[in-house]
Amino acid sequence: MTELKEHWPAASSKEPGREQESDELRLQNPNHERAVRIPVDRITLKGDLVVPDPARGIVLFAHGSGSSRHSPRNQYVAQVLQQAGLATLLMDLLTIDEEALDARTAELRFDIELLAHRLVGATNWLSSQPQMAQLPVGYFGASTGAAAALVAAAKLPDLVAAVVSRGGRPDLAGNALRRVVAPTLLIVGGEDLRVLELNWIALAELRAPKKLEIIPGATHLFEEKEALESVAQFAKNWFLLYLFRANQRARTA
Repeated sequence: MTELKEHWPAASSKEPGREQESDELRLQNPNHERAVRIPVDRITLKGDLVVPDPARGIVLFAHGSGSSRHSPRNQYVAQVLQQAGLATLLMDLLTIDEEALDARTAELRFDIELLAHRLVGATNWLSSQPQMAQLPVGYFGASTGAAAALVAAAKLPDLVAAVVSRGGRPDLAGNALRRVVAPTLLIVGGEDLRVLELNWIALAELRAPKKLEIIPGATHLFEEKEALESVAQFAKNWFLLYLFRANQRARTA
């Protein structure tokens, strides 16, 4: 299997192995984030939770190959969602020790069942928090995190109301694709040819409401002008539509 690892800019004084901050990707964000520790089985995952007031839903981010909750691309998308009134949880699906192992072997980033299990655990933890319990849930997955998001959505059909994939590998979700009921948006760069091919294959397997958005001229990391902005807008519109519908169903139930 060809590894679709995201490649980061040259290292600086930032933490090694992380995407570097970019002033161009920052937005003015009046919300205050809270660091959280999420117990899943016998380990604890770290996350950054932002909750607007009022919040219209919450989106959990599943990062991709070799990335983390510090990804500036995911942080940018999260800020766009926050400004639209959506809470966000950016979290690491691996512990520090697991990340170190994965940096050497690249084996855990393709352990989709493990990543999905962690995402399910984080979702269940959120649903137990009084402030979060009534909010409809969405998943935003990048690279292999998209497959984990889809597998987790298949495991939680009554909780997950929408899924968005950015440059993802939904094909790695395998048979779980046919069990996903949450409306799913796949976003791919028009020049990311291999990933685009795999997304067409996954799209055909999905039985839920679905759509494939192709960003013309964009490559795997959406580094081209306005490419990431397009990703954020597509994701925002998808989540607002389907999380709003989930809210309406909950109110009339």
